[in-house]
Amino acid sequence: MRASAFLYPWDVTGDPAAPELLAGLGLHGATLAAAYHSTRALTPRHPARRIVTAPHSAAYYPPDPARWHGRALRPTAQHWLDGADPFGEAATALAAAGLDVHSWVVLAHNSRLGDENPRCTVRNAYGEHYPWAPCIAQPEVVEYCADLAAEAAVRPGTTGTELESCGWYGLTHLHAHDKIGGVPLGPAGQFLMSLCFCPACRTGYGPDAAALHAATRTALEPLWRGAPEPDLPEEWARIEHLLGADLAATARTHRLAAARRLQAAAVAAVRAAAPPGFRILLHADPVPHRSGPNPGVEADWLLGLADGLVLPHHLLPLAAPHRRPGTVLAANRPVVAALGGGPPQDVPDADELRLYHAGLASDTDLAAVRHLLNPP
Repeated sequence: MRASAFLYPWDVTGDPAAPELLAGLGLHGATLAAAYHSTRALTPRHPARRIVTAPHSAAYYPPDPARWHGRALRPTAQHWLDGADPFGEAATALAAAGLDVHSWVVLAHNSRLGDENPRCTVRNAYGEHYPWAPCIAQPEVVEYCADLAAEAAVRPGTTGTELESCGWYGLTHLHAHDKIGGVPLGPAGQFLMSLCFCPACRTGYGPDAAALHAATRTALEPLWRGAPEPDLPEEWARIEHLLGADLAATARTHRLAAARRLQAAAVAAVRAAAPPGFRILLHADPVPHRSGPNPGVEADWLLGLADGLVLPHHLLPLAAPHRRPGTVLAANRPVVAALGGGPPQDVPDADELRLYHAGLASDTDLAAVRHLLNPP
């Protein structure tokens, strides 16, 4: 099975041994961050560093000044790695070692962008902005994401791209010193707290906008007091129970339409910029109403546009019925034991594997990868 591993540019730049080490694992490719959110990351084998702190979302290539001139929403260049194009440097080294390089592009998730432009972010039922979550119902956000996708995806030396956060982002966010878990919310509560009520979304909800807003706040009140969510096996049935079927449908219709517009725009922008044969995959969850870095998608529709989906490995069975000829379903499999991963295993429903994350992995973790990809 074809297997690639996720990497940051700093896992490769300044470490001449990294490309051959990765190729020697039996990998076919690398999914390399070109535009990525803030993070603090370990580099356990690098000869010159151990910790990299990326304080804000950034492009790891030089953004085109002409493309972004005069625009409020635009990528920010990084300043914590040497060189103007660490992505290009890393991609060149990986390709020279025989690895196919896919760009890894984070779209609708950018805390710096949201801090500087709160009007463009998700606004919850209490009027609070989520700076990490640009609202994809806003045309300005769709335009930004599509242009970023085209520019960051199609870099020299790449054979494809994998677009993360190409859909709704919501409440859930790995924030520094996070303290929001005192009242645990189930999937219905997460959905309610991820609904956006910015002007664009209120327009999208139509005449039911005010009723949906009121119903959302009313439905959340028992959850804040510790009441359990409705005891129903299906997530969407819980949401309908809390909001009422009609208002739940109003929310769902608007959010699915906004997600389709963003995904269609991003894929079209990459297609227009890419050479023939360039692969476009989206990180996704096959449950359409969910939000996050693997946003909910309408898999059957999306596989008519894109070349494939990258899904958390346990969700592959939900997407498998939507497989189309010529498309792939790739399983995102965590392999770092200290981060809750384990020895990687084959995933029967997957066409390809994505291993998260070779740059963060210990030598023991990489030995398990090597054993999987090079069986006796």
